[in-house]
Amino acid sequence: MERAKNLEQTYHTTVEIIIAELSRTEEMKKVEERIKSLDRLDILINNAGYWEPGFLWERSPNSLEAMIMVHNVAPVRFIRAALPRMLQRDKGDIINVSSIGAYFNMVTMENYGATKTYLISFTESLHVALMGTGIRLQALAPGLTVTEFHSRLGADFTKEQRRWMKPEEVVDKSLRALEKVQVLCIPGFRRRLLVKFASALPRPIYYKVMKFIGEKVKKRWDEIEKA
Repeated sequence: MERAKNLEQTYHTTVEIIIAELSRTEEMKKVEERIKSLDRLDILINNAGYWEPGFLWERSPNSLEAMIMVHNVAPVRFIRAALPRMLQRDKGDIINVSSIGAYFNMVTMENYGATKTYLISFTESLHVALMGTGIRLQALAPGLTVTEFHSRLGADFTKEQRRWMKPEEVVDKSLRALEKVQVLCIPGFRRRLLVKFASALPRPIYYKVMKFIGEKVKKRWDEIEKA
């Protein structure tokens, strides 16, 4: 509520907040119906996301399904709700926030990485389908960013965050890329280079590297949970 008031005062606009748990279909429909009711929608940003430490087999089936609902089902339904009106106006922007994690099949990221990969493929397919219209699409795949993403899990990465990107930087690069109709946006030269390097590795080597890095990440999170 406080953030909404600040936005209204700073930008002289109206902010409406809809609280919904996107892992539940009925809650998701509240947002979906609100999108359908809008006479005009200039931009839709699907940004909801989270990650859970631990192996896939350590998580309950319900928690795995919940992540798929939030990362994949909700964006699909919201975009489906928004597109008819956007097509009528022949104008609109859609940004799906994926993750650089889509390119790194590491331990503990089995479900997370797969859902983020889906978002990229889905966005690119939609871009192809909508070519020739006034609707622009983007899959945004940021790397580590200074947000509450990790702190909500009890982690304090204050020192490491000096090397992370600020949210404002990510937003700026995303919007600049959107203006250039750049469908896939990976903010930051080093992050793009890292993705290219990983993609260029022979798969057997890539799998070993991912296993090694993933196990180090898993160990770090185990230490955080014990602390």
